[in-house]
Amino acid sequence: MQTRPHLDITLCAPRGFCAGVDRAIQIVELALEKYGAPVYVRHAIVHNKYVVEGLRQKGAVFVEELDEIPATGAPVVFSAHGVPKSVPADARARQMFFLDATCPLVSKVHIEAQRQHNEGREIILIGHAGHVEVIGTMGQLPEGAITLVQTVADAEAFEPRDPEKLAYVTQTTLSVDDTSAMVEVLRRRFPAIALPHKEDICYATTNRQEAVKRVAPNVDAMIVVGAPESSNSVRLVEVAQRNGCPRAMLVERADRIDWTAFEGIARLGITAGASAPEKLVDEVIEAFAQRFEIAVRASGEQREAIVFNLPRELRAQPTL
Repeated sequence: MQTRPHLDITLCAPRGFCAGVDRAIQIVELALEKYGAPVYVRHAIVHNKYVVEGLRQKGAVFVEELDEIPATGAPVVFSAHGVPKSVPADARARQMFFLDATCPLVSKVHIEAQRQHNEGREIILIGHAGHVEVIGTMGQLPEGAITLVQTVADAEAFEPRDPEKLAYVTQTTLSVDDTSAMVEVLRRRFPAIALPHKEDICYATTNRQEAVKRVAPNVDAMIVVGAPESSNSVRLVEVAQRNGCPRAMLVERADRIDWTAFEGIARLGITAGASAPEKLVDEVIEAFAQRFEIAVRASGEQREAIVFNLPRELRAQPTL
């Protein structure tokens, strides 16, 4: 009888859901409980098909634009990534009842950009073109007020209207190292540039990247459970590859694993992007357990103490 090869699995911690994702999903679930189906959601609430499908089965209806929503008075939820100012303005004009699930850390970037603009500064946004969070942040200000910088080369080439009146903000889900390199260029070229009050890259992105950096040099391969649309998940793959684990790959579900990529490995690292539920990690571990004799250990501390308040309309009312 052929014995299965042994595999040591190291689970990166923290991994998976962050407070902003948790809050956004709760908002949809509580709205369904309180108001009944349907609850409309503009854009995928978070970048994970499993989560979106689960909410759809409970009665959430996902749309890309408000004009797809019939005038029924049903609640509308804005996704965790944030929306341009024009979206809530349009919802008010249509007399829609809406709940904003924008992550409070994304809202912080919006407020920072608005404040710097009000003080007369031109804004640089470090981020990825076309990402919904970037579209939402750029949509906080009039056209032309924010310039997107995606690479160190962009930072070197940028020519401001006035180098003495500049500020930068960043997308919350970027690579910490890539962003630092761009910030370094901007600060060297424009010493007067105004910095964010607090780091824009969110605590969850930073913590998950640090966990991967610890594990990557000590494993033969790394799986990041997450969706290709998820910026923070894609960044985790890049972080692993740069930190000693070239065989790092993104996996949406256990049934998408390319088993040829894991032939001959003895040590595997597993993490999950901030919008990937732990159930999908469990599925991946179970799939490996069917092919290997596995030993699983955690590296790091999973607990993150941050919790964000729900919208007032959905908070439990105190009993008298």
